[in-house]
Amino acid sequence: MLEFGAPKAATATSSDLIKDVTEATFMADVIEASRETPVIVDFWAPWCGPCKTLGPQLEAAVTAAKGKVRMVKVDVDHNQNIAGQLRVQSIPTVYAFWQGKPVDGFQGAVPASEVAAFVERTAALGGDGGLADAIEAAEAMLAEGAAVDAAETFAAILSEDPTSAAAMGGLARANIAMGQLDQAEALLNSAAPAMAKSQEVEAARAQLELARQATDAGPVDQLRAMVDADPADRQARFDLALALHASGRVEEAVDALLDLFRLDREWNDGAAKAQLLTIFEALKPTDPIVLKGRRRLSSMIFL
Repeated sequence: MLEFGAPKAATATSSDLIKDVTEATFMADVIEASRETPVIVDFWAPWCGPCKTLGPQLEAAVTAAKGKVRMVKVDVDHNQNIAGQLRVQSIPTVYAFWQGKPVDGFQGAVPASEVAAFVERTAALGGDGGLADAIEAAEAMLAEGAAVDAAETFAAILSEDPTSAAAMGGLARANIAMGQLDQAEALLNSAAPAMAKSQEVEAARAQLELARQATDAGPVDQLRAMVDADPADRQARFDLALALHASGRVEEAVDALLDLFRLDREWNDGAAKAQLLTIFEALKPTDPIVLKGRRRLSSMIFL
């Protein structure tokens, strides 16, 4: 399991996330711990009726946050100094600590919806728990050709956050890089509807389509000779673009498709434009090839 600099959702247990503290452990379990992960402090007592309702609600919401927030319980009967220092005048009282300081809180029993909102708000203080850094590292691995390591990293991120479209798309692209096209397709097909519409997943789907095309691409030299022999041969131009892309010559492929679009934009139901859009979608939106290609395509469309 990767170290993301925050509690691990995949391995964190209730005892890791929720614990009883004393005056002797408050500094370590609240003040110091909150410098890395937000900590909710529940001041309670065994004789407090509302505490018996609020406590389980807090614990359930903290557990559902999967490591993005921790919770400690302070029995005020046995830890009066802590309660006094934090001016706890009635119970239940709940504080949220972040970076060693109380930053939010409430007193008394509140509706379950407010409890959930409080925990969600507190969890958000800690950001994504380092997952963004892990995604960046995985992308670097993939760019360097370490597809297996990238796949393992993206998979670990997904175990931490199953809703991460960046990790889902990255894992699919890592599978594509390893030539495991069927696995990539199955993974993309398993994406939840909201995730399936994300830019990251759509980009991976476009890369998968291009990878499948590459398996049938012909030799570049032969196709270029065909185009030179008959510049009006639309199919040869299109096949040349596929071959160029399959050989990693993406910008040349885009140029070939733009030439085909200029020659006959309606050929094969607009195949040149459709292929261009697939290539653009597979790349990052800020890629110079995309920016230049889209400008040229737009100028042709609006001529």
